[in-house]
Amino acid sequence: MANGSRQAAWEFFGAELKRRREDAGFTQVELRARVFVSGGYIGQFEQAIRKPQLDVAQRIDELLQTDGFFERTWQKLIDDKRYADYFAEVVELERTATRIAEFAPALVPGLLQTPAYARAVMLAGNPFVTDAYIEDKVTARMERAQILSDATRPVYWAILHEHVVRIPVGGGAEMAKQLDRIADLVRQRKVLVQVLPTSAGAYPLMGRMLTLMEFEDAPPTAYTEAVYSGNLLDDPGLVKRVQQTYDLLRAAALPPEATPALLSSAAEDHRRCASTT
Repeated sequence: MANGSRQAAWEFFGAELKRRREDAGFTQVELRARVFVSGGYIGQFEQAIRKPQLDVAQRIDELLQTDGFFERTWQKLIDDKRYADYFAEVVELERTATRIAEFAPALVPGLLQTPAYARAVMLAGNPFVTDAYIEDKVTARMERAQILSDATRPVYWAILHEHVVRIPVGGGAEMAKQLDRIADLVRQRKVLVQVLPTSAGAYPLMGRMLTLMEFEDAPPTAYTEAVYSGNLLDDPGLVKRVQQTYDLLRAAALPPEATPALLSSAAEDHRRCASTT
């Protein structure tokens, strides 16, 4: 579904929510309290500024007695079988984000991955699937990454733990190309990347990835991921705490101007190791 038609579909979702809410005799404030969302979220849902999470759509159906209409519509708009169920909504939010900040403790973030790196990661976690399955997943990941090439691309800031730079995912030669790709994006000023050195020792969010997203007309969100599960946070107080944690990671990381040289040096190390094996 193209971005324009997707937005139009969300506007339909919002218009139906407004109509059915009013038919049921609820104000936005009353509905907000009954489905347990914060602030002016009902108004933002109705204006298609913000998309509800699935559990909110389900509670709206239950309260307004709409026979699963909002859940089914949500599933149709969000669902993309190329992504895990818990991640599909994050992909939707990335498309409209004006700013994305990520912390990666173990893997290069998906938006920065090369096809070879993505393929190696997919295969490591799915050793018994077909080549077609892997290629479908890799293609989906590369499509996501196109937002960094768009004229309206979001401001993108990533902090990579040094482990991410040193582990030869896909082999030394391919890892070198992956680091070259990140360094090129930095030099082109399309992204800003810092590296958290191992010498920093203990750090906030030990071992946990984090994504923060900001939007033009909607409150910010935070996303964290565990084993085969994800947690999308939109409570303003909690998101503010997560943003403060990200600030601590920035303070502990090497300065941005040190990134290209470090990545290039690590890439050469990977090439040298590949040539001797």
